[in-house]
Amino acid sequence: MPEPNARSVLLIVDIQPDFLPGGALGVRGADQIIAPLADVMRSELFTLRVASQDWHPSDHISFASHHGKEPMSQIELYGHVQELWPDHCVQNRPGAELAKGLPWERVSAIIRKGDDPLVDSYSVFRNNWDPQGHRPATGLAGYLRDRGIEDVYIAGLTRDFCVRWSARDAMAAGFNTYVIWDLTRPVDPCDDTAVQQDLENCGVKIIGQADLTA
Repeated sequence: MPEPNARSVLLIVDIQPDFLPGGALGVRGADQIIAPLADVMRSELFTLRVASQDWHPSDHISFASHHGKEPMSQIELYGHVQELWPDHCVQNRPGAELAKGLPWERVSAIIRKGDDPLVDSYSVFRNNWDPQGHRPATGLAGYLRDRGIEDVYIAGLTRDFCVRWSARDAMAAGFNTYVIWDLTRPVDPCDDTAVQQDLENCGVKIIGQADLTA
């Protein structure tokens, strides 16, 4: 594994209060990654750090309340399975803010995603499918290429959704991609083995925080 350098970016996915324990879509153990991730962000391992921020309108199509259904159920949307979530990361509400405890001043860019009321967005690189059957790009890939980035290191929430989709799309965009496994947490830990296998099958490298300086 190459060491992080000027051609590398640390991509910090959706570290927001609504995804932390006690939040609207709280993930078990998500608070445990804050301190070690802060150490990585403060280090000189990366010259470029980019974050994403879930940023939903109050009537977002991924919300179970929008469909009169129970959270964590599923529907078909635009020909694909759509998870229905509790209302979360609603624009301008406290749960959508970037979480405290991380040195956000070290971040060069923040990509807001999920702001289209009709389209969900897991990946930081591309939205989910829209009514036309497309997955529109967020512009992150071009931003990184313009800065000479070749390697993408991903940490954050959640391992089985936004981290997973971001990693797959980073690989598809031509970046060498690494998921810092112990700096992520899943919605459903039972899916960990399948998620890891899926990512490795796509060429994503699974590493730990210790590997960054090994």
